[in-house]
Amino acid sequence: AGKRLHTGRSRNDQVATDIRLWLRDAIDTILGLIREFQLAVLDLAEHHADTPLPGFTHLQVAQPVTFGHHLMAYFEMTRRDAERFADCRKRVNRLPLGSAALAGTTYPIDREYVAELLGFEEVCFNSLDAVSDRDFAIEFCAAVSLLMTHLSRLSEELILWMSPRVGFIDLADRFCTGSSIMPQKKNPDVPELVRGKTGRANGNLVSLLTLMKGQPLAYNKDNQEDKEPLFDSADTAIDTLRIYADMMGSRVENGEKIFNVRVKRDAMQAALTQGYATATDLADYLVKKGLPFRDAHEAVALAVRAAEAKGCDLPQIALDELKAAMAHVPRAVERLTEDVFQVLTVEGSLAARNHVGGTAPEQVRKAIARARARVA
Repeated sequence: AGKRLHTGRSRNDQVATDIRLWLRDAIDTILGLIREFQLAVLDLAEHHADTPLPGFTHLQVAQPVTFGHHLMAYFEMTRRDAERFADCRKRVNRLPLGSAALAGTTYPIDREYVAELLGFEEVCFNSLDAVSDRDFAIEFCAAVSLLMTHLSRLSEELILWMSPRVGFIDLADRFCTGSSIMPQKKNPDVPELVRGKTGRANGNLVSLLTLMKGQPLAYNKDNQEDKEPLFDSADTAIDTLRIYADMMGSRVENGEKIFNVRVKRDAMQAALTQGYATATDLADYLVKKGLPFRDAHEAVALAVRAAEAKGCDLPQIALDELKAAMAHVPRAVERLTEDVFQVLTVEGSLAARNHVGGTAPEQVRKAIARARARVA
């Protein structure tokens, strides 16, 4: 009976089937771990839905945002990642078995029935393509590369935020290590390792693309080289998601919930006094009072220059000083009243952006509620 097992089959279609079965399970594991990571991010974001910090462009202070809003950007990134993996799974879940070596078989097989038994959604409809196709592996590695790119961006921010020069956060000790010679050091090793492994995932993608680019139809021995980058990308994604779901999550100590990413609110608040984060709000204030934006932009630039000369932030300039600074734009001066200081506060700036996708704490909480409904 054992001698009959190979009837109507080839190593070519059997290996192609086995890889797809394995990868289907790996994708299901990754989707579950993305969900765990997202839930951890949502808990942390909800806890800091109204914690202000500077938003940056070009690594320069731009406008106030909330830490919760900032974290929700990573939820959105991984939501797209989950969509990509789920979509990739559809193309993984096609049955090549029955294609034999390359031309199909002369035996009376029922491929649709085999597909049903093995949980495949459909069969591969061309035998030549079925045994030689590795698009699904390339697509998977591309999805892993994007996932790792997103986690690498988060890693970079965690590393920057933990630096004493910034001091926005502290990571739980078990995600860090000390120096071999400097006893005071606490190095963010987990984020650094993830940032480094992203290059590895990108390399796996390029390896598979290069492997396939010169192959004629149908199967070639080159394809034995597909396993190592494919398996490594899956392992990298799974290991990274597991530790990041843990690191972004929380623990209970003495009955109290402690987040592994400890936010230093005072440092974030102090950073908002640098870089004139509410300057755009001042321009918007003038525009709402009828001034063209170009004129408002010019007037606020003059106000910022005056604040720099005085060594203070915009809210600390008296109304008369503000008017004097904008003297070259008389139409702006005419529109300045005491209510301007309501929009120059960080709280006022945040609350003003109360629309879908905005950083107002109310909108951040709504976004978190929508996200929880998606991952429930």
